[in-house]
Amino acid sequence: MKNTRAAVAFAAFSISCISLQAQSRLLVAEKGAQSLAIIDPAGGKLLVSVPEGGITGHEVIASADGKLAFVPIYGNSGVGRPGTNGDNIAVIDIATQKVTGNIDFTHGVRPHCPMIGPKDGRLYVTTELDKTISIIDPKTLKIIGTLPTGQPESHMLALSHDGRWAYTANVGPGTVSAIDIAGRKVLKVIPVSGNTQRISISPDDKWVFTADQTKPQMAVIDTGTNTVAKWIPMGGKGYGSAPTPDGRWLLVALPDQNKVAVIDLKTMQVARTVPVGEFPQEVLVRPDGKSAYVSCEKANQVAEISLATWKVTRSIATGKDADGLAWAGH
Repeated sequence: MKNTRAAVAFAAFSISCISLQAQSRLLVAEKGAQSLAIIDPAGGKLLVSVPEGGITGHEVIASADGKLAFVPIYGNSGVGRPGTNGDNIAVIDIATQKVTGNIDFTHGVRPHCPMIGPKDGRLYVTTELDKTISIIDPKTLKIIGTLPTGQPESHMLALSHDGRWAYTANVGPGTVSAIDIAGRKVLKVIPVSGNTQRISISPDDKWVFTADQTKPQMAVIDTGTNTVAKWIPMGGKGYGSAPTPDGRWLLVALPDQNKVAVIDLKTMQVARTVPVGEFPQEVLVRPDGKSAYVSCEKANQVAEISLATWKVTRSIATGKDADGLAWAGH
């Protein structure tokens, strides 16, 4: 009887795990279509494109429970360029595939990169025209505070896994701001280059990575000293990057090469490159570390890369101008 019960329990657990996996969703900001793509990663198919309201959102993040998607509505221009100034975040229910809420900043701030605090569960989003990161309660959808960045064009954001520090890539100034979240103050503005883009942090919080836009190289910032400790040469200018959960590899999109560079974080050198679709932008590594997804803007698709073989296993069609990526689920 015990063995039977154990078998039934194990079977139920297995079915539950399969169900949870099946419910996971890949979210893609369709920048050219002003919509959010919801993709079934198991089937590799686009389920629906949810309109955001007629103005462009570039990035997306899922709530900690995987039920909601937060899409900052940036505007119709690029960073530092003239155009509309977005003033809200669209809140999309992933199950019903509808916009169900809105976060209003009351003025144009060009909200861009959203992140969920790893310890406090709050929503953090860069509000670059205010030179801040806004802090939002994801349950009430209320803005509850801000963090200064001390720089204009604070476009992208990374949060340390211990919940203590925030780092912004400040595009035009070519700097990175290191910010004390609890103290709500800038610790240091770190010079990087004449122009820098995108930002990520290693799983052990020792290194922050940002891509030099003046030369084909990645800056590696030592978070202990908040200085650029190393430069990693690459075959093209980098853009979005993401480390693997085990901290062994850093994947970097190379838009001008239509490739992804794979950096060995033990040697801090490019170990290989993986050809992908045209003009790759952002990289997302699945929580289980088995695959990575790369948005290929001009190909209107997402490339799925096996981290076991380092080959593209499939290309998933999306709406126009695929950009920001997020994972919803387990």
